[in-house]
Amino acid sequence: MQAGRVIWRAHVLRRMIERGVGRSDVLGAVIAGDAIEDYPEDSPYPSALVLGFVEGRPLHVVLSFDESADDTYIITVYEPSLDKFELDFKTRRTP
Repeated sequence: MQAGRVIWRAHVLRRMIERGVGRSDVLGAVIAGDAIEDYPEDSPYPSALVLGFVEGRPLHVVLSFDESADDTYIITVYEPSLDKFELDFKTRRTP
């Protein structure tokens, strides 16, 4: 994550409440985590999917970057499902 502002979208704040995830959990997952997918063509800014662990709990965080303003937007956060991801929580299962 870049050193500029962190902007929390309304969507992610709703999802965090629903999923029992705090801001410190999200920031910890992003700072200690790894980008596992990049979406350079996303609009209006490139985005990425980050996998991080908070007290052993895997979290996926989708964020985007506005490099010109040095802003990071937190888009959504969820606990990855083993229905959709392998045991490493990085690799998507094939249908």
